[in-house]
Amino acid sequence: MSKMVDAALCAGDCPVQRATRVFDGKWTTLVLRDLLGGTRRYSELQRSLAGISPRLLSARLKLLEQQGLVLRTEYATVPPTTEYALSEQGMRIIPVIQALAAYGQGLLEEDASAAQRRAAQPAATQTGVTRVRNGKRVS
Repeated sequence: MSKMVDAALCAGDCPVQRATRVFDGKWTTLVLRDLLGGTRRYSELQRSLAGISPRLLSARLKLLEQQGLVLRTEYATVPPTTEYALSEQGMRIIPVIQALAAYGQGLLEEDASAAQRRAAQPAATQTGVTRVRNGKRVS
């Protein structure tokens, strides 16, 4: 661990704690991820974030806007069109999201390797598998 992080663990103003406040909440990181590709309309964000409620998406976007990470542009159309994009400050998050993506990719590859190893084992030798036929253990 670097000295900057070690010192921060004891300091009153912890930079890691401050940074994690930006990513607070289940959907915040995914909203930021979607905005990495450029300007998105509200409806595009809602479609890409399957499972998020409109109310929660709106709250996350408002919070990110208040933090200065997202720019909101509203157009006077019928119905109103609203677009969101990362601000200059929000662009500084790109390396963090890329690091999360690289870490997540490694985890997915480890999961796939473990699943392949389990699938390659004969059924009787798989850990925790006991074969039973007619009420009697068969190995």
